[in-house]
This record gives sequence, C-alpha cells and structure tokens, in this order.
Amino acid sequence: MQGDYLFTWLITMAFFVIFAISYTYNRTWLRNGIWFNLFFYSFWLSLAIAILRTENPAIVYPVGILFLFVLFCIGLAFAFQSVLLFWNAAIVWRRESHSQANLLTLYLGIVIFLLPFIMGLIRTHLPAFWAELFTTFPVLCILYAVFWFYNYLTVLVLYQIYWPRHNKDFIIVLGAGLMNGDQVTPLLAQRINKGIQFYQRQLKKTGHAPKMIFSGGQGGDETMPEGEAMRQYAVAHGVGANDALAETASKTTAENMRFSKKIIDESPIKKPKTIFVTNNYHTFRAAMFAQEAGLKANGIGSKTAGFFLPNAVMREYIAIVMRQRKLHLIMVILLFLFSLFLVVLNLHSDWIAQWLQGVRQFLDNL
Repeated sequence: MQGDYLFTWLITMAFFVIFAISYTYNRTWLRNGIWFNLFFYSFWLSLAIAILRTENPAIVYPVGILFLFVLFCIGLAFAFQSVLLFWNAAIVWRRESHSQANLLTLYLGIVIFLLPFIMGLIRTHLPAFWAELFTTFPVLCILYAVFWFYNYLTVLVLYQIYWPRHNKDFIIVLGAGLMNGDQVTPLLAQRINKGIQFYQRQLKKTGHAPKMIFSGGQGGDETMPEGEAMRQYAVAHGVGANDALAETASKTTAENMRFSKKIIDESPIKKPKTIFVTNNYHTFRAAMFAQEAGLKANGIGSKTAGFFLPNAVMREYIAIVMRQRKLHLIMVILLFLFSLFLVVLNLHSDWIAQWLQGVRQFLDNL
C-alpha cells in the first residue's frame, strides 16, 4: 500500500516535470495542455488517496462533501448549458452587431437543445444498424471536439500567466478594426491602453521608453489605416510622438507580426526585446503567428467584457482547429471506422465470435 501511494505521487511529479520542460521550451504547443491536465488531475487523485489514508472523519467527510458539491455544480452547468448559451446570445444580440461570428453561442445552444430530439428520431425511424452508427459516430465526434476545446482552454489560461520584465525595446499593439471609418473602437482602445500602461510603467521604472508599433492596415470601410488611428490615439493619451510608430500594411494577425518584425529588424538595436498586446482571448493564437514570423515575443492581453468572451473564445478555437484541419480530418475518419467497428460488435457479436472461431481453427490447422 505504501509503495502504491508513493507511486501515484511519482507519476504526478513526472507529469509536472514533463509539462514544465515542454512549457518552458515552447509556450504555444497545444500538447502543453495535455501534460498540464495529466499533472492536475493526477495531483488531485494523489491528494484524495492521501486524505482517505488518514482515515480521519474530521478531514475525510468535509473534503468529500466539498468534492460532491463541486461535482454537483459542474453537472448543473452541463445540464443547463443550452440555457446559459441562449442567455449569452441574448446579451450579445443586444450589445454587439448581429454578425455570424457573434452568433456562435446561439448556434451552439440550438444544437445542444435539439440534439436529444434528433438522436431520438434517428433511433426511431432508421434501421438498427444505421441508427446505431448515426448516433455513435456523432457522440464520439462531440467527445473529441470537447476534449480539444478543453485542452485549448487550458493552454489559453496558462498563456495568461505571464509577468513580463519592464526592459522591452518594442511593444506591438495589434489592430482590431475601426468604427465610423476612423475611430478607435472600445475593444481596440482596451488593447492600446494596455500597451500604454506597460509603456508608462517601464518609462517610470527604468527611464527607457520602448517604441510602440501600432499594427493594422486600412479596411474597405475605413477612411484611414488602423495603425495610424491607433498611433494618434496613443499620442493623445500620453505616448511620446517619437515613440509611436504605425504599421499600416497588414490585413491579418500573421501580417501584423511579419510587418512589425520588419520594422524591428530595421532598427539599430541588436537583439531587441519585444512584447505584443492584444485581447486576452487572442494572445495564444497571436503568439503562434509571432513564432511563425520568427518574432521572439510573448504577449499580454487586455481584459475583454465577460459577455463577449464565449463567442470570442469559440472563434479562436475554430481558427486553431482549422490550422490543423488535416490532422482532425484524419481523426474524424478514424472515429468513423471505430464507430463502425463498435456498431458491428454490438449488433453482430455472433459474427465476431464465428470469425474468431474460424481464425482459431485456421491457426490450429497450421
């Protein structure tokens, strides 16, 4: 028993070491979420075993009640997830534009609400084989999507744990569209203000003013480039005119990073220290683009309104999935084949038994 108890803690520490090495080497690896969750849940399992081994009712019962309460809250959230999604969709509908991107929680809520009825119709109106296949396969796909979504949430939260030193030479602020053609939106203002806050703290602490690069091109409905509008906003809010640079050619986050890196490379500073600023939900994917552009920079995120986060995080997740669409397509095909195997095994177990018996007889005759 003592050996088994110590073994669980060794496994926990092994997961932590692997996670720490992986995360230190590259903060943008999605696998970091898997290693962290293996550490996280093995830690709580080891702790639970340790508590149970005390056999002390004063410890075991309160902890057990707390554990059951947490499970109850999680189950309640899952039971009412469609209601929560509809509630969020209603808030977004009132406060934001009615774009497709802002209606993701509404669409997901509708799917979750209708799914049990659709499954019931499939089981009622289709032959047994097809009914089993068209219910098993979607369930496995949903579990697969939920697994990677949870993993993405993990790495996104982990990426927020970052306290940069105030020794930067450049601060890149990513654009996010203008309103009325030339005005900074509240969301974009949050990004700029976050960058200005870092700029002013560093200037006060070290006396070294970093250059701020405001990155964003001109959209079809805009009368001026985002980068220039952002630069003017920053200068009006205390950034030195000589410290504010506008990058006005980029149209995407990838171009934000590439074109900003070009400006940095043209500076006389050797081995410049750089940081980028965007909204908190966007930091992880933006860091991927920074790495692809060869830009050594970590990101800090400005706060985002709580009601806006579900749609924003879902958009980021979809974008991450699309970056690896070939891998996920292969996995979906494998899930379909596995579903087919499970259905045949469930409905035609006699076929499997006969086939195994035939294989055994064939081997015996060799």
